[in-house]
Amino acid sequence: YGHGHGHQPPPAPPAPGGAPGQTGDWVLPPPAQQPPQQAPGGYGYPPRGGAWMVTVGPDPDYFQAMMRRSGPEAAQLSLPPYAPPRQLPLSGPQVTVGRRRQSTGESPDIDLSQPSEDPGVSHQHAVLVQQPDGSWAVVDQDSTNGTTVNGSEDPIQPFVPVPLREGDRVHVGAWTTITLYRG
Repeated sequence: YGHGHGHQPPPAPPAPGGAPGQTGDWVLPPPAQQPPQQAPGGYGYPPRGGAWMVTVGPDPDYFQAMMRRSGPEAAQLSLPPYAPPRQLPLSGPQVTVGRRRQSTGESPDIDLSQPSEDPGVSHQHAVLVQQPDGSWAVVDQDSTNGTTVNGSEDPIQPFVPVPLREGDRVHVGAWTTITLYRG
């Protein structure tokens, strides 16, 4: 009779789902599997609902805020003459933000060494990273002067993705603001 009562399989399935501490462990793996299948078909999400775009340009308000926060070394900085914001499409999986490195010619996707060069931007300043759901996040690359979002006083933590929504403003360097929107 030992074999007939050996109902080990039935108790096993309820245990993982039923044990409160384990529920989170079991829920996590499937989402990690999802993005690859989700991307091509999508849910009519960002790829279909208009591509993500950014405008990049000098921001007088952000510049004033930076000047108030900065030390004497910022006194010789002055906002460049008006430059129309550049519009760039965001295409995954990531878009680098920084300044071209003259020595190597290495150039980020959003190059802020163009005319009206922003001296406060690091060569590898930040990265815009596409999320599995098609939205975007910004990651500061441990830049010298930090990255802030939506006029915050406090820079974001280096190497920690900060999710962005349409209309969010990412501030880098002394005066550059990158604004996300759907094209």
